[in-house]
Amino acid sequence: MVPGKSLPHVVIIGGGFGGLRAARRLAHVPAQVTLVDRNNYHLFQPLLYQIAMAGLSPADIAYPLRSVVSQQENAQVLLGEATDIDVDERRIELNDGAQVSYDYLVLAAGARTNYFGNEDRWSPHSLGLKSVDDALEIRRRVLMAFEAAERATDPNSLERLLTFIVIGGGPTGVEIAGALAELSRRVMAEDFRHIDPTLARVVLMEMKDRLLPGGFVASLAETARRQLTDLGVEVRLGSAVQDIDELGVRLDGELIESATVLWTAGVEPRPIARALGTELDGSGRVVVGQDCSVPDHPEVFALGDIAAFTPEGAGSALPGLAPVAMQQAVLVADNIARSVAGRERRPFHYRDKGIMATVGRSRAIAQTGSGKLKLSGLIAWLAWIFVHIWYLVGFRNRVAVFLNWFWAYLTYRRGARLITGDYSWRRLPSVAARVSHPPEPGDATAPEAGESGAQSDSDDDANTRAE
Repeated sequence: MVPGKSLPHVVIIGGGFGGLRAARRLAHVPAQVTLVDRNNYHLFQPLLYQIAMAGLSPADIAYPLRSVVSQQENAQVLLGEATDIDVDERRIELNDGAQVSYDYLVLAAGARTNYFGNEDRWSPHSLGLKSVDDALEIRRRVLMAFEAAERATDPNSLERLLTFIVIGGGPTGVEIAGALAELSRRVMAEDFRHIDPTLARVVLMEMKDRLLPGGFVASLAETARRQLTDLGVEVRLGSAVQDIDELGVRLDGELIESATVLWTAGVEPRPIARALGTELDGSGRVVVGQDCSVPDHPEVFALGDIAAFTPEGAGSALPGLAPVAMQQAVLVADNIARSVAGRERRPFHYRDKGIMATVGRSRAIAQTGSGKLKLSGLIAWLAWIFVHIWYLVGFRNRVAVFLNWFWAYLTYRRGARLITGDYSWRRLPSVAARVSHPPEPGDATAPEAGESGAQSDSDDDANTRAE
C-alpha cells in the first residue's frame, strides 16, 4: 500500500486542523505519510455555522484533502473511518475491514456532539453542529420552519414554528443565535407575504450565569449578551434543560414550545479515543505527556479535541481550540522527525494568541491571550473576518468567502438559502395548506392574524455550487 517500505510509516487519523497541519509539516521528513479521514475534504469548522444559517455554501469552507497534499510526494490520503487500534501490533482497522500498519500514529480525529448521557432522548428532537451534514440539516429545518409557517392556520402552531431555541452559550451558540436573529430580521424580512419574519423568537439558553464561560473575560461576555439583546435574541442564563421532546424544551416548571431546537452545549472525543486502551480524562480525551505522546507508547501521539494536554504547573488541560491543535501538530511532526533522526524530543509549549467570537453584522468580541487587550464592536468584527479568511485553506475559498461577506454586508442578502434534501413536513407541526390567491400589494399580515408567507430563492442563488 505504501511505497518505500524501508521508510518509517506515519499514519494520521483525521484531516482537521491538527491532522492536516501535521501531514504538511512532515513534507520534508524521510517518512511515508498516510492521512486517513472519514471525509475526503478538510472542513473549516469555525465557519460551519454560516452554512447552517445560509450565509455560505459547503464548498466555500471545505477543501479536498487530496488537493492539499497533491504536491507532497511522501503523502497519500485514504478515505475511511478508523474503528480500532492495535497498539501492540501497531495497526489500525478501518470501517471497511482494511488494516493499515504504522510506525508512528497521530490521533487527531476531533470531537462530536455530546448530550451528556441524554442522546437517546434528546438527539431525535434537536440538532447538533459538527459536520457539513449537520449544517445542511439545520439550514433545511430553519428554512422549512418558515415555509411551514407560511401555510399554518393555527396560531399555536405558527408561534411554535417561529420559535428557535439554541442551547449552549459558548462561541458556537452565540454565533448561531446572532445569525438566526439577523436571518429573520434582516435577510428574510421582506420575502414573505403572510407572516412577519422579524417577529420570530430566538432564545439562547445557557446553564451558567454568564455567556461564554470557557475563556472570555466577564466584561466581554456581558458585551456579547448586550449585542445579542440588541439583535432581538432572548438570552436566558441559569437555564438548565430538563428535557427536550417533540414539543420543545422543558425547563424547571416551564415548557418553551419550538419546532427547531439547536444543541451547541457540549462536545466529546470521537469513540476511537477509547480504542487506544490508555488513560482518559473525565471528558473521554486521551491523556498525553508533555511531548503529546501517549504514556507507554511513545510512537503514538494525540492532539486537538481528542487529547488532554496539561502544561506543567497548570491545573487544567488546554481547551479544544483550533490554535491548540495546530500548534500541537507542528510539535508532533517535529518530534517525529527528531525520532526518525535519533534526536531528543521537545516538550509542547502553547502560545495563547487570543480568542474571538462574532455576534452579528459589525458585532463581535475578541481578546488577547493575556486578556489585557479587549476588543468589541466593529473593530473586533473586522479582526474576526481577517483571521478567518487568513486561515481558510485554498485561495478560491478565501476569495469566495470574502465576496460573499462583502455582498451580504452591502445588501443584507444571503445566496445560500436553498432547501435541499427531504422536502416533507415530517418533524414539523402539521399545517393546513391554505387555498391561496395572489396577495394584493401591501396585504401582508402579522403572525397574530394567523397567517404566514414563503420565500423564493429565484433571485438569490448566487451560491448554487455543488454541495
